Amino acid sequence: MNTLPSFDGSVALGHLGVVRARGADASKFLHGQLTNDFSMLGLSQARLAGFCSAKGRLQASFIAFKLAHDDVVLVCSASVLAATLKRLSMFVLRMQCKLSDATAELAPHGLVGPTAAAVLVDMQVWEKREQNGASVVRLPDVNGVARAMCVGTMALHSSPALALDGWRWLEVQSGLPTIEAATVDQFVPQMLNYELVGGVDFKKGCYPGQEIVARSQYRGTIKRRMFLFEVDRNDAGGVVAAGQEVFHSADPGQPAGMVANAAPRPDGAGSSLLVEVKLAALQGGSLHLGSPQGPLLRRAELPYEVTLETA
Repeated sequence: MNTLPSFDGSVALGHLGVVRARGADASKFLHGQLTNDFSMLGLSQARLAGFCSAKGRLQASFIAFKLAHDDVVLVCSASVLAATLKRLSMFVLRMQCKLSDATAELAPHGLVGPTAAAVLVDMQVWEKREQNGASVVRLPDVNGVARAMCVGTMALHSSPALALDGWRWLEVQSGLPTIEAATVDQFVPQMLNYELVGGVDFKKGCYPGQEIVARSQYRGTIKRRMFLFEVDRNDAGGVVAAGQEVFHSADPGQPAGMVANAAPRPDGAGSSLLVEVKLAALQGGSLHLGSPQGPLLRRAELPYEVTLETA
């Protein structure tokens, strides 16, 4: 388990954007398009959700919550926002739902450590609350470090500034993946453990790709999963980024997986990565970034259990 530095402060989350869905049919529309249940989403809840293609591949991932019963916020990677907004808008048709890019008016901010804890008093993980003119969501802690996301303007009374790289490293350590432009259409939700972290509801009605997602779940065809890895700076050389391929020493002719998200470690010694990988590739040999001769990946511990029985 990683030894964390003393994280504290707030940071503008410029790598994220906000899609806003407003109108009498906003929840109904999203319920029919995304992997989670929006018909039962309350005003004090937040949840993960994905937007899939007809082939069950994730086009975007969201942290979602309601500002009002007819006003839903979807926080996603800024790199996929424009394409996601365009594609979702194609399916609105005659429903009373207006979709827009609300990033400018609802710019996401992150809070960590004591700064977050002061705002999150008596809040549970994935609870959402209105405070000081902002909507605040409690995210899962990372090794005891409190984390919150807020949209809207919040007075934080001179909280310390946090580097964005620090926030992104905590995102990776949390094991909650975000679809970026480089990974669009690459993963069925289960490949990123999405159902393990509450991002898929298997009891709700149909949505694009639902049949394939359900088949993967119930027919035991999940043979790829996401795990946390570390790579040393001297080995990695340049920037480690989403979309890079990973190779296994025993099968150098084809990729064994792909980086979903990555961030530099706070100690400057390397990077932490969320990597989707064949389960069979974990049974022996070694994994390498970029090529069969590339930097060695060392597996680390996710904050939740992933079983390997389908390997």
